[in-house]
Amino acid sequence: MDSKAVVAFLALVLVSATLTKGRQTSLARVGLELRCQCIETYSNPSFYKHIASVNLINSGPHCSNIQVIATLKDGRQVCLDPTAPWVKKFIELARDKPHC
Repeated sequence: MDSKAVVAFLALVLVSATLTKGRQTSLARVGLELRCQCIETYSNPSFYKHIASVNLINSGPHCSNIQVIATLKDGRQVCLDPTAPWVKKFIELARDKPHC
């Protein structure tokens, strides 16, 4: 085999291995994200006055539960119990509130 052909073949193998490794890394990261984010939920209504924003994640293939992630005014994030009456009311009010 010609030495130029060997060098070209090795370069192709190296590039292919690099691209494959990058895909595996990104797929592994996606695999970590495709799970429930809320392991523990809180139903204590004392969080109500400290909530800055709420992110509602519907159930799906990644998680069978509806997830309510509240960002508090101090920057902490807590998962709220979506079955708690005050959380249901808060979500309802947030959905009805017009966005600017």
